[in-house]
Amino acid sequence: MCQVTHRIMDSLTASTMWMIPRQNQSWVSEFILVGFSSDPTTNSILFIVFLLIYLSTVLGNGLIIMLVCLDTQLHTPMYFFLCTLSLLDMGYVTTTMPQMLVHLFAHSQIISFVGCWLQMYMFSALGITESIVFVVMAYDRYVAICYPLRYTVILIWSLCIRLAAGSWTCGFFSSLLHTFFTMSLPYCGPNRVNHYFYEGPSVRSLACMDTHLIEMVVLVLSVFVVLTPISLIVASYIHIAMAILKIKSTQGRCKAFSTCASHLTVVTLFYIPAIYIYIRPNSSYSPEQDKQVSLFYNVFTALLNPVVYSLRNKDIKRAFLKVMGHGRVDW
Repeated sequence: MCQVTHRIMDSLTASTMWMIPRQNQSWVSEFILVGFSSDPTTNSILFIVFLLIYLSTVLGNGLIIMLVCLDTQLHTPMYFFLCTLSLLDMGYVTTTMPQMLVHLFAHSQIISFVGCWLQMYMFSALGITESIVFVVMAYDRYVAICYPLRYTVILIWSLCIRLAAGSWTCGFFSSLLHTFFTMSLPYCGPNRVNHYFYEGPSVRSLACMDTHLIEMVVLVLSVFVVLTPISLIVASYIHIAMAILKIKSTQGRCKAFSTCASHLTVVTLFYIPAIYIYIRPNSSYSPEQDKQVSLFYNVFTALLNPVVYSLRNKDIKRAFLKVMGHGRVDW
């Protein structure tokens, strides 16, 4: 009887000892962002540079949204999706850059666990939504070039609204899964994140357990979220290329291709760094390199999108001059 009692007590003790570390390894209450530099002079320079980039990004994308809303000639599916992309870009940089600017001057780079969770969720949600919107924009170009006479019949406004709403819904739902798997891990310290915002790989590297299984799950989700849109975009442009090659005149081919060039440019700028960050072995994780790559597809892509579309788009130029009071201009 005593032996049985001792065995039960030993079992309870072992169970209790197993639970104590779990409690000690429960969620940390806050995280600390390392950022780019601890040197005040360097941070001052970075603050000015990133502030100018952020203001330019917001103003550039905001200008496109304003032009599309004010000019009735831009009330087409193509510019509706471009307006949606600009709205996403504004939200995309706003989830990370204001906090980064504050941290460049603040003595404390601390953020609560909930704040980390919200930033990671919103950043991922807007990024996934943008990747789906790129697919929708590719479909728009596919219909415009392959079925030009049926363009207005196929892409009616009700379908455009459903495509946009579906993109937002899929993006925010997919992000919920991605964020849940990351933030459900136990974090017991250290709590210093070597990044300028809370991105999945940088946060998971601090987990107090073997994250191999979680990394595999997240990799599968990332492959689905990233490679599926890329495959659909590639499929659309294969059909587009075949349709363009059937055009007899060289001028007609150049005109058809020019309508796709801007979209192809921004897609390339967005997906190449995203693939590097999210579809790779966890063993190749490099904090310093990841910060630079993330900066490119988070900040510079959103900055360049309005530049790429406005410089190559006569309708945007015409709408801008019209709003500025120069009247109609023939290009």
